[in-house]
Amino acid sequence: MNLELLTKLTQTFGPSGYEEEIREVLRAEVVAFADEVRVDPLGSLVVRRRGKEGGKKILLAAHMDEIGLMATYVDEKGFVRFTSIGGVRPTNCVGGRARFADGTLGAIAVEWREDATTTPALEHLYLDVGATGREDCPVKVGDPAVFVGPLEARGRRLISKALDDRIGCYVLLEVLRQLPETPHDIYFVFSTQEEITLAGARTTAFRIDPDMAIAVDVTVTGDTPKSLPMDVALGKGPAIKVKDRGMIAHPLVRDLLVAAAEKAASPYQMEILLYGSTDASAMQLVRAGVPSGCLSVPSRFVHSPSEMVDGDDVENSVRVLLAALPLA
Repeated sequence: MNLELLTKLTQTFGPSGYEEEIREVLRAEVVAFADEVRVDPLGSLVVRRRGKEGGKKILLAAHMDEIGLMATYVDEKGFVRFTSIGGVRPTNCVGGRARFADGTLGAIAVEWREDATTTPALEHLYLDVGATGREDCPVKVGDPAVFVGPLEARGRRLISKALDDRIGCYVLLEVLRQLPETPHDIYFVFSTQEEITLAGARTTAFRIDPDMAIAVDVTVTGDTPKSLPMDVALGKGPAIKVKDRGMIAHPLVRDLLVAAAEKAASPYQMEILLYGSTDASAMQLVRAGVPSGCLSVPSRFVHSPSEMVDGDDVENSVRVLLAALPLA
């Protein structure tokens, strides 16, 4: 794996609605392999590889936004209250750090509570950015921030913030680089705002009007102590979605991914996700409907500063997609 590239992807600032920096990083990576590059009105990066006349239009989507925080109030002592951008859990915040777009770093702390045995809510948390008062606080209401979590490799396991879904972006970049001539028009979409509204993929899919759409995202696992029972584990191959909270995968796409995994001699797992969804749930509903599905990279500790994936699952995700496109 290209850890230098993955480090660049995961460490670039890009919470939902503020994807400009990560979009420019991705744009620089795709231009040499694309027939067409454009930015849609809501900021999604669309990369086209032309196929033969009469081929299908296949859309592959990975969201480039990450979860984050947004300042809502600065008190007289310079402490910053915040709300969530996307699915931020308070238990994943306390003791962590957040960084704003201008580089300002803050420690996330929890206020004193009479009953400290209960789980704190977001309104019990605050950021200490080292200010002594409201006047010298560099953070203003409305400023976005992201978790701090550097990329670390532990054998084949990778730990970082924002692997949801920069690892999906990495998979699409590798597919784009390795893709031979194709009978189909392939649209690689690096979408915006997946963590809050799915807006980027929804509007881009409407514009492209594809014959088929596949999201590439992460999914949780059931292989940690006392985890919610789930038949997905790290290192056992990419997960082919059957169902999640927002959709049932179209059987055409689901079966295509199964056939591709078997053709590529890749291990794979079947995924039923009880909570959460992906860009696929939005793309399937545009126009008259788009057959949609999802290929998921198993990830532990999703929506935390220390998400974890397995390098073999990532590389096998690339192999499965490369095998799937000629079969579509």
